[in-house]
Amino acid sequence: MPRSRRMRGRIAALTAILTAVPALWLAAPAAQADPTPHTAAAHHSADTGPAVRHDTSPTLRSMAAHAHHGHHGKKEQDDDPGEERLPHPPASPIPDPVVQSSPGGPSAPSTGTNFEGIGAGNYSITGVPPDPNAAVGSSQIVETVNTAYAVYSKSGTTVLAPTDTSTLWSGFGGSCQSTNDGDAVVRWDTLAGRWVVTQFANVSSASGPYYECVAVSTSADATGSYYRYSFQYSNFPDYPKLSVWPDAYYVTYNMFTASGSFLNAEACALNRSAMLTGASATQQCFTTSSSYGGLLGADLDGSTAPPSGEPELMVGLGTTSTTLAYWKFHVDWATTSNSTFSGPSTLTVASYTTACGSSGTCVPQSGTSQQLDSLSDRLMFRLAYRNFGDHESVVVNHAVTAGSSVGVRWYELRMSGGNPTVYQQGTYAPDSTYRWMGSITEDKVGNIALGYSQSSSSVHPSIRYTGRLAGDTLGTMTQGEVTAITGGGSQTSYSRWGDYTSMSVDPTDDCTFWYTNEYIPANGNFNWHTRLASFTLPNCGSTASNDFSIGVSPAASTVAAGSSATTTVSTTVTSGSAQSVSLSASGLPSGASASFNPASVTAGASSTLTVATSSSTPAGTYNITVTGTGASATHTATYTLTVTSGSGGGITNGGFETGSLSGWTSTGTTSVVSSGAHSGTYAARAGSTSPTNGNSSISQTFTAPSGTSTLGFYYNVTCPDTLTYDWATATLKDNTTGTTTTVLAKTCVSSSGWIQKTASVTAGHSYTLTLISHDDNYTGDATYTRYDDVTLS
Repeated sequence: MPRSRRMRGRIAALTAILTAVPALWLAAPAAQADPTPHTAAAHHSADTGPAVRHDTSPTLRSMAAHAHHGHHGKKEQDDDPGEERLPHPPASPIPDPVVQSSPGGPSAPSTGTNFEGIGAGNYSITGVPPDPNAAVGSSQIVETVNTAYAVYSKSGTTVLAPTDTSTLWSGFGGSCQSTNDGDAVVRWDTLAGRWVVTQFANVSSASGPYYECVAVSTSADATGSYYRYSFQYSNFPDYPKLSVWPDAYYVTYNMFTASGSFLNAEACALNRSAMLTGASATQQCFTTSSSYGGLLGADLDGSTAPPSGEPELMVGLGTTSTTLAYWKFHVDWATTSNSTFSGPSTLTVASYTTACGSSGTCVPQSGTSQQLDSLSDRLMFRLAYRNFGDHESVVVNHAVTAGSSVGVRWYELRMSGGNPTVYQQGTYAPDSTYRWMGSITEDKVGNIALGYSQSSSSVHPSIRYTGRLAGDTLGTMTQGEVTAITGGGSQTSYSRWGDYTSMSVDPTDDCTFWYTNEYIPANGNFNWHTRLASFTLPNCGSTASNDFSIGVSPAASTVAAGSSATTTVSTTVTSGSAQSVSLSASGLPSGASASFNPASVTAGASSTLTVATSSSTPAGTYNITVTGTGASATHTATYTLTVTSGSGGGITNGGFETGSLSGWTSTGTTSVVSSGAHSGTYAARAGSTSPTNGNSSISQTFTAPSGTSTLGFYYNVTCPDTLTYDWATATLKDNTTGTTTTVLAKTCVSSSGWIQKTASVTAGHSYTLTLISHDDNYTGDATYTRYDDVTLS
């Protein structure tokens, strides 16, 4: 009987007795995986133990000189079994609330070096997907694909031609040498100046044991010698993902039984300090329950290590449409019993629906009915970490439903009290084309770059990237979109695409991004190519020796015409010495003026910007550009000001940016909170994180000014109970006519994210708006609702 298809759909019959193919490539259909749930809790895995063999290799250039330069030992099957999905949350009951539905500004990063990587033009391709991955070192770039490895200079010159990845283990013995099974990953250990390459082995075996082969370079030269290791696993360790942390090299897996049933996620810590010297090394492994798969470990960028002793952060999709899950892995090499793997803990995020429904496959291509797999059941490689000194930041992405297409949901998480919190999030879907298979990271000043595949029914799959600058409006990719290369064809018979892509940062300047992805030059199947492209974002690559950054907080305010709004303009030295920075503002609405106190600062200091509007300032939303001009650089930040009509009344303190409920009448338990606002710094909260009894509300009576016809506000309800007992609701009473409208019907969802509600108003009428959160005082399921940005337009 054939072996059951694994989650990645890559094991199938090859021989007369139908032994399985190595898991990197597509294979013929086989029996469905066992649907019986596995409910084992997280525990120390039996895979913990020493490497089963290790040695020091000759130089890779000498081994490669005698190697086979092309895939060997595997035949592609005739049909695509598709993708067996990992555990993932159910669809969100509401549309994605953080979709960026328009592109960034006209400025876009220009592509620097852009050259061909491993592909059909230089390597024998017999399967899909390619698994493109690359890392950048001090002077070289190393790319891996499914079963091959190549080394390039940063100008694109080939230093070591594409070679079977198993060449790294020539003469090593065992399955690492005898098989070339793929799922290779390469990382640059920036703290040590070394290369780390992994590939699994013996995955065709019907019973194991299975291996992860690990090679750590002895120098910064990727073509030199390596310390080589082989670690053994009793179950199938699929989809390995490598990350670098000071206390260990961490690898995460999706574990399957020999018959192909999904078990759980597994995370292993490999003794980095021993492997950097070629000494004997052990690994310590833990598993999750069967509710989780596709974990990623924090992967260090930059030369600043995390705080001493900080455990490795691991993140995966949560079990609901409003959560991610995370774990903290603390490894103790001296006393292994002290090692811990704590979690899962829940991180609440904006609602999302994983892309492409139950199958995960829905991405269209031009010229064919064959759709591509979104691989939306997991976070996409990497979970990129950077320590900026004043904060620790982690960025990651995954593919989600965005209207009628697919977009890239991305997050910047920041560590607070040892735990990740959501600093910003957004779904990049500026038009109806499909974007997926993303990779994301940050440069040394906090600019973020996001690369991805792009396709539609009228466009072949292509390679694109975008970005945002540190200090830009949160949750948006503000840079224009760039196409590194436009695909000339579509994949006509198989759904498997990419499996992952790779965004890295050049460690020599910590500014230059390198992105690696696949494309197809003409319609076909096993004719994929890969591309490596570099680019920089403003405020980093072109910085002078003395430089600074600029930001505003709050980033947005609402004010009635004739009144003033303020924001704090902060500057930070990013390199060299502090310099004098003069401040100015542009993009003001008519009748408004701007003043700074002080008008210039020394980088590192702050100023207060006051925007004074007049009674003639038209209602509307304005993006005001705040410019800081120094001797060696000029930088900008955007302050968004919403002006409401000031004549005949209006909403007072509708954005709660006074930090109080000034202008509002409250009942029950109410407060102004300084985290999680829809915009700006503050939001109102009715109810509490602890149980409350009955209605908590805020209300305001106002007169609708002339020229206004619409009342709007945003709400975000946290209601873990049911609508029978707890809810959020809002009413608008027209005091002139005596009629009352329910603007927000009673609503109870566990975490709605920010949602806007609107109602019609008549200029000159008096109204009372009441914003309510009701809780039945039951222990354990407190309901509360945040309200923000109450406006008239």
